[in-house]
Amino acid sequence: MENIGLTHILFVSTTLFFIGVYGFLTRKNMITMLMAIELILNSINMNFVAFNKFLYADKLDGIFFTVFIITIAAAEAAVAIAIIIHLYRNIKSIDVDEADIMKY
Repeated sequence: MENIGLTHILFVSTTLFFIGVYGFLTRKNMITMLMAIELILNSINMNFVAFNKFLYADKLDGIFFTVFIITIAAAEAAVAIAIIIHLYRNIKSIDVDEADIMKY
């Protein structure tokens, strides 16, 4: 069985990142856009963990950054879902084109 190297992890991380960017730029549903942002953050976390493992195995800097990003992503998701629920209650839609934020 072949070991998984840094290039394999970076390939998966890059793929996840661009799937997230594509999903964020092409979708109009706010929930789908939020999921795309989470994909982007998870690909960044994969990079931090991979570089920490392969370049600085004796340090935990990459792991600390990953835990920090996971914490920020959880707070961001909670705030975003609260905003989406508020918009849905007011305009009965979560489509980005129908949500004129400046009106509220």
